[in-house]
Amino acid sequence: MSQRKILQVFEEYQKARSQFVMTICELADRPQNVEILQSAGAMALLRPLLLDTVPNVQQQAALALSRLAGHNDDLAEAVVKGDILPQLVYSLSEQNRKYKKVAAQVLYAVAKHSPHLAQSVVDCGALDALVICLEEFDPEVKEAAARALDAVSRHNAELAQAVIDAGAVPLLVLCLQEPEIRLKVVAALTLSQISKHSLELAQAVVDAGAIAHLAQMILNPSPKLKQNVFSALSQIAKHNVDLAEMVVEAEVFPSVLRCLKDNDVCVRKNAATLIREIAKHTPELSQIIVNSGGVAAIVDYISDNKGGSRLPGIMALGYIGAHSESLAMAVIVSKGVVTLAIVLAEETDQPILAATAWALGHIGRHTPEHSKAVALANVFPRLLLCYSRNDATEDLQSKAKKALKELLQKCIHLPALEPLLHDAPPNILKHVIGQFSKVLPHDSKARRVFVTSGGLKKVQEIDAEPGSQLAEYINTINNCFPDEIVKYYSPGYPDVLLERVDQYQPS
Repeated sequence: MSQRKILQVFEEYQKARSQFVMTICELADRPQNVEILQSAGAMALLRPLLLDTVPNVQQQAALALSRLAGHNDDLAEAVVKGDILPQLVYSLSEQNRKYKKVAAQVLYAVAKHSPHLAQSVVDCGALDALVICLEEFDPEVKEAAARALDAVSRHNAELAQAVIDAGAVPLLVLCLQEPEIRLKVVAALTLSQISKHSLELAQAVVDAGAIAHLAQMILNPSPKLKQNVFSALSQIAKHNVDLAEMVVEAEVFPSVLRCLKDNDVCVRKNAATLIREIAKHTPELSQIIVNSGGVAAIVDYISDNKGGSRLPGIMALGYIGAHSESLAMAVIVSKGVVTLAIVLAEETDQPILAATAWALGHIGRHTPEHSKAVALANVFPRLLLCYSRNDATEDLQSKAKKALKELLQKCIHLPALEPLLHDAPPNILKHVIGQFSKVLPHDSKARRVFVTSGGLKKVQEIDAEPGSQLAEYINTINNCFPDEIVKYYSPGYPDVLLERVDQYQPS
């Protein structure tokens, strides 16, 4: 056999291997093919090709593995059990940049599924190799490495700490400063994932100088980058006052308010979330938001959006209004209460209704003036409806009840209370009666209206336990009226009068 024919055998073998891995790559990209590929033993056949002498075959084999492992945790587990990870980690430090990129993609595809699989990636020594890849010249290798680190750190604090211990954070901050948008996007996301777990982890991100670089990108044209920037700043700011103040000191206001009207819904929502995480800490931070025109911007945001996107804005108003009378009044003046009342009427999602009830309670609980502003927005009947609905979750019921209680205890605007006399259940009615007992002894006009509107009659119909607080409230109200008026509206009294008419003998 001639030399040419012998070499032709090897060439055909190489072509067959190349054709095989390319075909598997294409098939693995379609979810409907995955189970068939798994049953046919694709993973076992791909593994030796990671060591192939032809670089393109190696890369295609790694790419096929990343696609397969990305589909479900069973296939990712097969990568771990097949001892493929150590080979990939070795390749990250030894192979060319194209192979490093696909090797990092396999690590991402495995780690993203669960803490257990992410721990397997850590245990095989991948973090050190991935961190070295962050120093590569090629931005695509950096991006793939950062994405794999994101997949590890997202699961829990221990895994995120492992990423920090490997020295990733300073290099991720450097990635924020690179010109490639895709790299910035992934770096911001990974810093967000690390920061979310605990104060200590967020502090490590802050100590690396991340806040200033993140804040500079708030108005970047890329929607995806803005989403992740706001997410990262929110995850930092949420932990304590000091970190929230550092975010504010990076001059995120008023730029963040402009993003509440961004075309991208996720940018808007994440911007609102950042405002919420800052507002919750102190009156001073909330005052900064108010001074920058933040309340009006949040109110517009709630009006312009629907569903779950409204939630961070609703909670931001609740936090701002909770801190002090003046901040709550700023929310009221900016039509925050009216907007929240509309949300109560429009939305059906119970978590949104619960958050809205919570926010209204915080805004109106300060003084009678605050409570009146809430009452005038026709909030009481809607809160009562939330509390009384048959399918109400425990969270909605408890928040609606607490809000009603807080608002009623400050409300002396009797026209808003009168409908509740007829509709409220006993545990809410107690607070309504209590407010009437405070106002009626000092207001003659209110006493007259209370009689003519049927309020006094309704009070006489209440069966209060002797010696209870409710009974005391009723006695206080009854003492505001002549005995004959109270008797007249007492249950059964008309029958007594009719009986006396029957028994009466004219002279």
